[in-house]
Amino acid sequence: MTLTRKDAASKVMVALDKPDAEEALRLASELQGAGCWMKVGMELFYAAGPSVVRELKSRGFRVFLDVKMHDIPNTVRGGARSIARLGVDMFNVHAAGGLAMMRGALEGVQEAIQAGDASQTPLVIAVTQLTSTSQATMNDEIGIPGSVEEAVVRYARLAKAAGLHGVVASPLEVAAIKSVCGDGFYTVTPGIRPAGSDVGDQSRVTTPRDAVSGGTDFLVIGRPISAVPNPAEALDLILKEMTEA
Repeated sequence: MTLTRKDAASKVMVALDKPDAEEALRLASELQGAGCWMKVGMELFYAAGPSVVRELKSRGFRVFLDVKMHDIPNTVRGGARSIARLGVDMFNVHAAGGLAMMRGALEGVQEAIQAGDASQTPLVIAVTQLTSTSQATMNDEIGIPGSVEEAVVRYARLAKAAGLHGVVASPLEVAAIKSVCGDGFYTVTPGIRPAGSDVGDQSRVTTPRDAVSGGTDFLVIGRPISAVPNPAEALDLILKEMTEA
């Protein structure tokens, strides 16, 4: 099925990987009304804190808070409760934290909802393997045997068993994840590079066209939009490529 431009935009998460709120909000302003998500990662969140999330929400953006929580279950539960109060639409934890930790994140969200402190229930997803991780790094440095795809699928199964809504993975693993977890299990895919773009520090990448054709639900795109002179134009070109997939 061919995507409309609106549908394509609703799948794009623009990574606001900026050192402060001023730069991040300037980029967001250039994309106001485009229909895409904003992703707030560690660099921006550690610099600007919750206020930048609140400002983005006040401007009508959907926000994915990408802080990759990984701690003991009780700490993650408390962190998730605080995140839910911010009104984000999605946030993530590390699947490597295990079942109890991932379930703790869901418990924290429910506590915020039941207390009336959260206006909505965010999607909670789990990081499988970072798109910068090669098989050699995973095997020789992290100490996980087998292929990257096997490790990703194992973590995806674990996340689904915990009750999470989906996972972060490379576009290359989407088909395998969907085959074991179902089409309703969300995949959020970094490592998206338009044809001809520099892959930078990513190891497992693909184009927007191929990511859409592969069935992913959300595409996280950073530098191809955020590090160019005209971000709105860059986004338009990406959306055009997606609608032609």
